Order: sequence, then structure tokens, then C-alpha cells
Amino acid sequence: MKYVIVDIETTGGNPSQGGITEIAAILHDGDRVVDRFHSLIDPERMIPGFITGLTGIDSSMVAGAPTFSEIADELYDFLKGNIFVAHNVNFDYSFIREALKLTGIEYTAPKLCTVRLSRKAFPGYGSYSLGRICEQLSISIKDRHRAMGDAEATVELFDRIIKGNPEVIFQTLKKANGESFLPPHISKERFLEIPESTGIYYFHDKNGQVIYVGKANDIRSRFKGHFSSSSKDKMQLYNEIHDVSWELTGNEFLAFLLESLEIKRLWPKFNKALKYNSWNWGLYQYEDGQGYIRFQVGKNSGSLKPILEFESHSEGWKFMMDQVEVFQLCPKLAGIQKTAGACYDFQIHKCLGACCNLESAEIYNSRVNGFLDSIIEQGGSVMIKETGIFPNETAFLYFENGVFSAYGFLDQGDSYSDELEIIQNLKKVKHLPETKYILRSFIPRLSLNQIMVIR
Repeated sequence: MKYVIVDIETTGGNPSQGGITEIAAILHDGDRVVDRFHSLIDPERMIPGFITGLTGIDSSMVAGAPTFSEIADELYDFLKGNIFVAHNVNFDYSFIREALKLTGIEYTAPKLCTVRLSRKAFPGYGSYSLGRICEQLSISIKDRHRAMGDAEATVELFDRIIKGNPEVIFQTLKKANGESFLPPHISKERFLEIPESTGIYYFHDKNGQVIYVGKANDIRSRFKGHFSSSSKDKMQLYNEIHDVSWELTGNEFLAFLLESLEIKRLWPKFNKALKYNSWNWGLYQYEDGQGYIRFQVGKNSGSLKPILEFESHSEGWKFMMDQVEVFQLCPKLAGIQKTAGACYDFQIHKCLGACCNLESAEIYNSRVNGFLDSIIEQGGSVMIKETGIFPNETAFLYFENGVFSAYGFLDQGDSYSDELEIIQNLKKVKHLPETKYILRSFIPRLSLNQIMVIR
């Protein structure tokens, strides 16, 4: 059994976008070093200044160096059949695998991460970065942040592990171990503690700070899914996560709601896509010269109060398209068709002709008012019954004016005199207007016996 210890330098952190500038690979037979491979590589793209500051590698240094495709066959011959070893192995492995794939070579290999191995072989240190663990073990790094210098230090680290704690390596290599996807600071034991249940979960950094909040029907499976790809953000999260915690909800609806509340409360650094949600679109009502009530989905201006707010223009259009069907409205007067004459629906006999004055404003507006009344009714209080965490309980989700207000889990054997007594036993949450859109998206999934209108 042979091991190839690898270190690379790159132009960035994303395997599909960054380029390799230097690679070092050292072959170890389990007893000693038996071969070496090293090359600077022309990444065929600009090397950022901060990378040059870190590694000392600039464009002039790689001018004339081979491209990756030119050394791909030789590198593959050096790697194949051996166990791939690196410090934070997924970073180096994903870059090399992606680069080989672009040259037409499919590469897979069993992997060992010296961060994870070090945590088991040398427990108790505060940091297991290459620089810190080598300092703790008095391993010198002759040329830090250069491929061969870091690779040689990793070889000495690996050599001490395989000779002093060989069982750590052999146990990790067992396929049944299932640890290869795990971030370096999450043990298999901690992973197995994660429930296979519905709820929200938190990723914590080394200081305990929450850096990501998510939701899942199966939290353990979702955790594993986070690290199945190697994008730049995923690799950064992979390296920064030190612990995981969770809160079970029993149902997906409550998980959606609590995730939104927690992201707004904590502003985790890796929840970028959710942090900047804004409800900048609204539904506006006006009356035209013939007395017909019309609608328009438009940008919130601040000067006019919309009837409803939406996250996007397309969400507003989808909502109005649904209402056109339900209340038999004219799509032209509802603002979702723009035509010079009659709307297209009139031509196929779906519209009753308000757009071309064949239906009176009075009759048409009566249906419009039915639509407006339905919106007003949404402003009342409603309680949703959902699945609880345990078989003998029910989750209650309470909404006031469409906004999530409180929740709780009550035993199915308990009796309550009325809805008010149930509400008094619920946990109140911070007002977050965006939760009304979650309610709207889940309402079609609910049966009538799950919905309690509070009078």
C-alpha cells in the first residue's frame, strides 16, 4: 500500500474557476519516501495579487512553465493506484480531479486527511492547521505556502502518524467508516449524533459563533449533502465548521418559519442568499375612466401603500394569474396582459368582456370586490395544526394578519376550552413580515381540518 502526499498552490478557492500554479506530490510506501513529483504550472489566467503575496508566485514566475494539460499524463501516472493524502484533503483532491477531468482523465482515489488524522493521533491541540500542528510537533516547514515545502512538512507529519499510530490510518481507510466527506473538525461520533428528523440546524465556528442556519426533513442527510460538492463557499464552510446543533420541529412548515426567524436574528455569514430578501414589489389598485377596478404589479414606491407585497415581480404575476382563474377576472384589467383591444382570454371565451365594455363595470367590480374581500380575510388570525415532534403531540402555528406570531407543541390528550387557551400556551416569536409568504406557499398543501380561523 502506497501513499501520495500532495500539496498545490492555486489562483483561488474554486476548483471549477481557479487554476493550479504549483503542484508537489511525494510517494511514501508506508515506511519511507520513494519518489517525488514537482512542477510550477502556468494557470493560463491572472494570478491575483493577494495570492502572490501569500505564495510568492507571480505571472513572471510561471511564464514558460507547462500548462496542466501538458503534465496531466505524467501526474496521473504518479497518482494512480495510490492513496491520496493531503492536509484538508478535499481542497487538493477536488482541484486535481477537476483539472484532470478537463484533460479527459477521470480520476478517483481513496483519500486521507492529515487534519483529521492529526486530531486522532495528537488530541488536545487548539488548532490543527498545518502551520500550528507542525509548530506543536517541532516539524519545520522550510518554504511555507509553497507546494514542495508544505508537502514535505505534511510527509513528516504523516510519517509520524503511520509509525506511531498506524491504527488511526487503517481504521480511517475502512470503507465502512464513512468519514471521508466529514469536515476536519467534525468527528464521526458527532455526525452520528445528528438526528434523522425534521427541523432546523446551526453550524458553529471555533468560537461557537453561528455561521450557517438551515432547515431539513432529515438533518443528518442534509448535513452530509452540504459537503458533497467542492464550490468555493462549500470549501470555506467545510474548513470553518467546528460544531453543529439543531432544533427539531416535527414538520417542514415550522422548519421554514424558524429558519427565516433565526437567519434574521443571527445574520450568519454563510446565509448570504437569504439575508438580502426584500419585498420590493406590490399589488396596486386603481379605477379607470369607465369605472372598472384595475390592478398592477409594480415596484414599491413608498408613497403608495400596496394591497399586497411580493418578493419578486414574477411572484406577483403568479398570484394574480391564480386570482384571475378563481374570481374570473379579466387578465388585461388585472395587469397581466397588455393588449390594445380585448384581452386574449376574451377571444377564447374565458373573459366575460370587461376589457371591451361588453360586461358592465358594476357586474365586473362585484367579482373584483369578492377578490378584495378574500385579501382582507387573510388579515385575520389563523391557527395551523401540524405534526409534532413526538407521535402523541400536535404542533400549533399561530398567525396574526398573515404573519407568524407563536408556536408550540401540545399533547393530544390535553383538553382546552377554546382556541384562546391554546394560544396562551404558545411561545411567541418576533414579528417578521416575510413569514406571510411562507404561509401563502404552504396553505395549498394543508387540508381544511388543519386550519382553524380565530374569530
